[in-house]
Amino acid sequence: MRFQLLFYSVTTAALAGGAVNSADLKPAVKVPPAIWSWTGGYIGGHIGGGYGGTSFSDPYGRSLYGDVVDTPVFLAGGQIGYNWQRERWVLGVELDASRAVSDGKNTCLAASSSVISANCNASPSVFVTGTGRLGYAFGPHGQTLVYLKGGLAWQHNSGVVANNNEFAGPTSPFGLAPQNATPFDYDRVGGTIGLGVEQALTNAWSLTLGYDYLRFNGPSVATPPTLQVPPLATVPANTTSLSSSYHIGKLGLNYHFDADPRAPVSSDSPLYATKRTVSASPSGFTDGWSLEGGTRLWLSRGRFQWDVGRSDLISRLTYHRLDGISGELFERLDSPWGIFLKGNIGFGRFNNGNMNDEDWGVDPLAYRNTRSGQANGRFTYYTADAGYDFLRGSTFKVGGFMGWSYYGQKSDTIGCVQIASPYAACLAPGDKRIVGSQDTDWNALRIGLSVETMLLDRWRMSADVAYLPWTDFQGRDNHLLRHFTTFADQRASGGGGVQVEAVLSYFITKNFSVGVGGRYWAMWTSNQRMQLSTEAEEGDYFPVTHGPFPADYRMERWGTFLQGSYKFD
Repeated sequence: MRFQLLFYSVTTAALAGGAVNSADLKPAVKVPPAIWSWTGGYIGGHIGGGYGGTSFSDPYGRSLYGDVVDTPVFLAGGQIGYNWQRERWVLGVELDASRAVSDGKNTCLAASSSVISANCNASPSVFVTGTGRLGYAFGPHGQTLVYLKGGLAWQHNSGVVANNNEFAGPTSPFGLAPQNATPFDYDRVGGTIGLGVEQALTNAWSLTLGYDYLRFNGPSVATPPTLQVPPLATVPANTTSLSSSYHIGKLGLNYHFDADPRAPVSSDSPLYATKRTVSASPSGFTDGWSLEGGTRLWLSRGRFQWDVGRSDLISRLTYHRLDGISGELFERLDSPWGIFLKGNIGFGRFNNGNMNDEDWGVDPLAYRNTRSGQANGRFTYYTADAGYDFLRGSTFKVGGFMGWSYYGQKSDTIGCVQIASPYAACLAPGDKRIVGSQDTDWNALRIGLSVETMLLDRWRMSADVAYLPWTDFQGRDNHLLRHFTTFADQRASGGGGVQVEAVLSYFITKNFSVGVGGRYWAMWTSNQRMQLSTEAEEGDYFPVTHGPFPADYRMERWGTFLQGSYKFD
């Protein structure tokens, strides 16, 4: 009994003393930080761009060349969706629709040198996707959402399958007359998969950067009847099956319905109860003047194509697999008022690649295709932009810009092998003499969106998407493997294009960062002109050919780059 009273007295005193001194003790368990809630509905807009391709099957047999039409794409549209969150896992659904600007042409149905093949055009104009999303929220407050997505896609695509020169009469340039052609215009349902990252900017706004792969099969499209020589015969109409795929990068801004932008954010808010603003990062953006500059190493592949004729061609030259490496300088200057200036300049070289020179109906052969190599290739480029950040915070900048872009390329063509017909020899195997050259200069107006945001403490995501509403092209082609020199002065304006770029950087210190990124550039013109001329060698007589003649031009360059930069605040 005494022991029980003593135990009771000691225990009571200990508890009382603990209560008195509890204010001096530190809590054993820390309260977890509040999580930014992704649950709820949202609506937003996006722009994007990238590479696409439409394939045409050949009903006459395996093609010697072509059948895949490159279709660079710029798109803009909107999206709406809803998310459900459990702890840090986020499940969502999203519907988006985009209007697209695109144009592509290439050779198709080239089954034999004795059959007139076709020029296939494809221009997708609308995309709609309905997807489910599964994501995980990273960071102390869960404000960086990384997600996978997949679902159904729908596209509208149109174009034409047009026969090339069929030894026609002298009623049009180069003796071309109207050719047989079959247009197509169709809608198709397919599938899409993708991934992306979404970053909470404020209580109500989030920024998303994503990649989508879209795939569509069918339909069957009629092909026009064509001509076979020799022997002279008509090849009846048939059908070709189409399929298409696209690699698209998108930059979007979302507004979340259930967020109150005016509500204060308390540090002791319960989990999942309120959307929190992004906490300041040691590498965040300042409100004053800021200058960032650095260097990049760009590993890229290029392509250039020019056509003589309209939808029905007499000749096409395609320079492709132009793998190059370039170094560049870049910088961005930000002001306290949200106005910014940015740009880059780069120089590169390439010494490999192929050039295919195709001709239709210009001699007893219906189709010729020679393949040559590339050497002494070099390219130069720059961009210069001015813009305004309409959304700014300590960890993000979202702005629109307008600027100018230049791309120039030169290379020599070496060797010549006939791949379509054994009756039209070019050069002996192993003969690597220079047989031609091509100079190109592109200028374009840029209008686009630029974003930068800190994803985590030291990680930054930056992206630009630009639409090129107007392009200007000048070039010169030289054909040297002849008794007389043939050169073409090339000129075009109008057309369009797209330029997309994204980079993920890591700040090693507060001011120095390294990063890796990707870039895709495409420009095109259509229904323009080419001035073709010939020069006779001494002692020879050959008439000078006058123009202009219809022509169009298109280029692409894409690849990945590494960068290092320093920021002055």
